[in-house]
Amino acid sequence: MKVVIPVAGVGTRLRPHTYTQPKPLMPVAGKPILCYIVDKLADAGIVDFVFVIGHLGEKVRIFIEETYPNLHTEFVYQEHRKGSAHAIWTAREAIEDEDEIIIAFGDTIFDVDLEHMLHCPHSCLGVKKVSDPREFGVAEFGEDGRVTRLVEKPKIPKSNMAIVGLYKVKEVQGLLRATEHIMQHDIRTVGEYQLTDALQYMVEQGTHFHTIPVQNWFDCGRKEVLLETNAMLLDQRGIAASQRDVPSFENTIFIHPVSIGSNCNIAHSIIGPHVTIGDHVHIQRSIVKDSIIGNFAGLDEVVLKHSVIGSDASIRGMDLNLNIGDNTEIDFG
Repeated sequence: MKVVIPVAGVGTRLRPHTYTQPKPLMPVAGKPILCYIVDKLADAGIVDFVFVIGHLGEKVRIFIEETYPNLHTEFVYQEHRKGSAHAIWTAREAIEDEDEIIIAFGDTIFDVDLEHMLHCPHSCLGVKKVSDPREFGVAEFGEDGRVTRLVEKPKIPKSNMAIVGLYKVKEVQGLLRATEHIMQHDIRTVGEYQLTDALQYMVEQGTHFHTIPVQNWFDCGRKEVLLETNAMLLDQRGIAASQRDVPSFENTIFIHPVSIGSNCNIAHSIIGPHVTIGDHVHIQRSIVKDSIIGNFAGLDEVVLKHSVIGSDASIRGMDLNLNIGDNTEIDFG
């Protein structure tokens, strides 16, 4: 079995960070989004991964090869980003001989009974109840869990069960035929070839899809969701774990849970709760809460809350709510 992880998107909703950093490598609760996905699948015994890369794809490739040297990884470049179904079609040569595959979107952290999914006798997809299903692909299904219809971003939803971006497909050739079909007939939703539409074609052709409930689902595509996910994952790790992981710093108070990277210089500050700080970060005389701070960033005499600060950014003086990208320097002194 292979896992296909599309990571070619440009992450427009997380700009300016994604101008220089691929969205799947954005840090959450101490590690990149992509690590949560790969770690969970690797822990389930899967070793073959196919990454569909595009925007800043070389950074993704280098990171994966350095972080997971024991996995078998392939990288397929999606030159033209035409949608999620097109991403799977781009990887067709890597998966066409597989009996079954897992598809996991590279910006979605999921909490699911993966063993249940892996041992399901049918193709299946993860679903989660949401308050506004119009923003997602939606699954309609019967009491037995069998899918009857899949719709991408319906204007009038008939179900509030969103498709969370995690799938197991046993009929790989059927999936490739379905993606080819929607592209040949130019079947687009929101201007793109959607995986939901390809799967709906498979349902119409008689493929049995089963739904798997997902306990938690974090679609880290926006700043607000990124920070909410950071807070929730830090809470799951727990205060006691945070206290063990954080070294002592001069005249600094930590309000746990927090995650502090290596080789940081922090003094005369109050950090937390729900703060993730990267490696080699310099913080002096500052208060930081509910924020994510990138590697090599510098904060001096600032009060930050609900902020995402990119790597190598430098901020001095003022109480603000910021969302600034990598290699930025702000001086209010």
